[in-house]
Amino acid sequence: QVQLVESGGGLVPAGGSLTLACTASGRTAIASATAIRWFQKAPGKEREWVAQMLPSGTTYYPDFVKGRFTISRDNANNKFFLHLNNVQPEDTGVYYCNVDTSWGLGTQVTVSS
Repeated sequence: QVQLVESGGGLVPAGGSLTLACTASGRTAIASATAIRWFQKAPGKEREWVAQMLPSGTTYYPDFVKGRFTISRDNANNKFFLHLNNVQPEDTGVYYCNVDTSWGLGTQVTVSS
């Protein structure tokens, strides 16, 4: 089991940038995880996948964030990141990191228009 803690959320103006971090601890190293992912739960909506990275480094994004969000990882420090660029009000929500079956508690991102 791995424990995950998100950080880096906050208030950001539309068009701005923000980087979220996920720090992993426990028995599973992110380098060996099946996949590392970020999810967004927007107000009134279900939690939705926004970024994924496989052990090979291959990344995937849904169309609504492609070109704006980037997932990266730091295997040496067992951390991974979500870089949000050109954020829009619809990017507001709680962002969760996920490694296999483990989840963090989330970090709030609020985009002001």
